[in-house]
Amino acid sequence: MMITTFPTLDGETLNAVNTLGRWLAQDDYSAEPNVGRAGAIILAGNAAIPTIDAACRLAAGSSLPLVISGGIGHSTTFLYSAIAQHPRYNTIPTTGRSEAAILADIAREFWNVPQERLHTETRSTNCGENAQCTRELMAQSGITPTSAIVIQDPTMMRRTLATFARVWRGEAMAPRWIGYPGFVPEVVNGKRSLSYAGNSDGLWLPERYLALLLGEIPRLRDDEQGYGPNGRDFIEHVDIPLQVEAAWQAMIDDSRLTGLLRQRSML
Repeated sequence: MMITTFPTLDGETLNAVNTLGRWLAQDDYSAEPNVGRAGAIILAGNAAIPTIDAACRLAAGSSLPLVISGGIGHSTTFLYSAIAQHPRYNTIPTTGRSEAAILADIAREFWNVPQERLHTETRSTNCGENAQCTRELMAQSGITPTSAIVIQDPTMMRRTLATFARVWRGEAMAPRWIGYPGFVPEVVNGKRSLSYAGNSDGLWLPERYLALLLGEIPRLRDDEQGYGPNGRDFIEHVDIPLQVEAAWQAMIDDSRLTGLLRQRSML
């Protein structure tokens, strides 16, 4: 039998999930961004439809270049699935295509972003390559902003910004990276199952969201196992607040939660 719901969480764990989720999303705007001071919009390939829509909406309402990064990686199938289930975007071909090509189709065909403002790179397969290949594409295209809005899946927003900072490390003219996930997820307990507050269209299954949150903190740490300068050196140093570490630990310590995720092959 296919499991289609995820059980409710106890109050402490639910608060921990939302504390961690808000921090990882790193929304540098309190409202819809004012693009007037930015020189470019950068959309990193992902499968969160509200994030994709946010990037296209900003590009459609401005004259800024929209730089889209994403080849075919281990998570590309999630984008294929999200597009197939979308009531409008499901006409876009996906199989075998890069994330950037699919997202460019959405921007051009459904948001009327002109082709001349679309810049795509289709080689990157992970977050680090997103940043490196974006840098190369921007140099080739003559895009040299003093600041740029970076848009990414909320679970990866903070790590993506740290990755861009790492790729431009030491550059005197490095842009100021501004994070905008498009939305900040909040999970709530329904009568019998876990759900999202507000519209959940185009979002992850709850178990995938929970697993993504748990996987981010070990990556963001600046130790031998982490991605920081003292570890793999994929990202710039990130200060992890004590309350965020405590939230992550509360989720790990909830044996019922981790057991459910293992049962569903998410951990």
